[in-house]
Amino acid sequence: MPEVIVAADAAWIVDEVRAVVSRRGDVVRVVEAGALVLPAVKAHQPDLVILDLQIGSMGAMATCMDMRLEEGAGRLAHVPVLFLLDRRADVFLARRAEAEGWVIKPLDPIRLRKAITALLAGGSFEDPSMRPPTVAGLVAAGPGHD
Repeated sequence: MPEVIVAADAAWIVDEVRAVVSRRGDVVRVVEAGALVLPAVKAHQPDLVILDLQIGSMGAMATCMDMRLEEGAGRLAHVPVLFLLDRRADVFLARRAEAEGWVIKPLDPIRLRKAITALLAGGSFEDPSMRPPTVAGLVAAGPGHD
């Protein structure tokens, strides 16, 4: 049974994630500060860490980078990370922090379940919602199409 650590200080985010993860039968551990993630990861060796971008005291980016530095130094096994982003522009932060996946809020169970399943299977997940249209797509659509 996979184990997931959720780092969020907003109860509604924890509730949304817990609803999806508990349906899968996974074990959920919640921490309310980014600074508590690394000790929790070392203690419980989870299969996935889910980080809310706006978690207080140490944000998702700093938390994920801390995990990656510990991993690079050989003090921590690799653990996939899923970011919960506030807006599409935050994708840059998730990539920079080397997160394996991200979902853009507002959260919905289908996208969240797909992301969790992909990361637990060793893959990655890039939320397609709010993705800007490609130039090639606009040219192919022709004039007057959005």
